[in-house]
Amino acid sequence: MSEQQQPFFNIEKLYVKDLSLEVPNTPNIFLEQEGPSIELEIQSGAKSFNEGLYEVVLTVTVTAKREEKIFFLVEAAQAGIFRVGGVPEESMAPLLAIACPNILFPYVRETVSDAVNRAGFPPVLLAPVNFEALYQQRLEAEKNAPAAGEPTLQ
Repeated sequence: MSEQQQPFFNIEKLYVKDLSLEVPNTPNIFLEQEGPSIELEIQSGAKSFNEGLYEVVLTVTVTAKREEKIFFLVEAAQAGIFRVGGVPEESMAPLLAIACPNILFPYVRETVSDAVNRAGFPPVLLAPVNFEALYQQRLEAEKNAPAAGEPTLQ
């Protein structure tokens, strides 16, 4: 009689996978009196790369611009290696799409803020993100998207 494995979840490693900073309009951009608007884009993805090991990458892109003039653009990909076992299959997607990004977010938030500050701008403090809501929105979008090969109305 085989015993079912107890579920476990461990953080093996957290690291910055990619970091890019552009300040294309220096030095004149520092003379601007009016501040920029901030655009934020967040993406996450997960992949299994060894038995029980998953890499989850949370990518945040922040663009500061006014009209068409870019003040700065920073993109940071914060990654983590997570060891997972004994977790039911139906729980894996939420674990990798909600729990892991929640762990990674404070690190990517700090990386973005530090990069922007080092570029000579006030730090950008990202507001907390509800990864559960983003996951639910993605599920809804996938459910409502036409299957491959189905005609779409235009």
